[in-house]
Amino acid sequence: MLQVAPEFESVTEPGEKILWQGKPVFLPFVLHAIPMLAFGMFWGAFDLGLIGAVSRNPAHQASPSFLVFFLILHSFPAWGSILYSIYLVLVHGNTLYAYTNRRMLMRGGLFATSFKSIDYDRIQELDVTVGLLDRLFDVGTVRAFSGSLTSKGARIYDRFVSIRDPYGVYRAIKGVEVDVKTDWNYPNALRPAVNPGYTTEYKP
Repeated sequence: MLQVAPEFESVTEPGEKILWQGKPVFLPFVLHAIPMLAFGMFWGAFDLGLIGAVSRNPAHQASPSFLVFFLILHSFPAWGSILYSIYLVLVHGNTLYAYTNRRMLMRGGLFATSFKSIDYDRIQELDVTVGLLDRLFDVGTVRAFSGSLTSKGARIYDRFVSIRDPYGVYRAIKGVEVDVKTDWNYPNALRPAVNPGYTTEYKP
């Protein structure tokens, strides 16, 4: 029997049941920061070299304002990538995913726990991605697109990141999504006697 996390029990609605829950696997979850960290280190090395070259030139001694600009603004990709890596390490303990007979749930947050849910009727596209790093740890990411876009028109996905058995979780969510949408869209007047309406309990 599934032992539901207390945090999810507090946000579920009457009649809602947790069908699956899981945490991201720590190492691949954190290692997703590697591409950003590598770029940040390259950027930081370039900035340090530039500051050193300017400082060694007597005709162009680095002023305090110049150093502040580089360390805070221009070098943001460097220290920002380090902070992001630390953030993933710290946030892992609060990260938990689940899907119910009504929606997908995501718990996260660093200093305060936050929840996000995606009702099945909002899901426009559901897929699973397994990259090279994921294959090494036998994990993957299930993504749901519910219509949200960035200011530049790029899709915003809600994700179950670095979870075990991603294809199995994907198939299960897809099955529940189709069943629930079919139940919601089926005209009440045409429902058979054994399925009287929305009071019917969903049974996977």
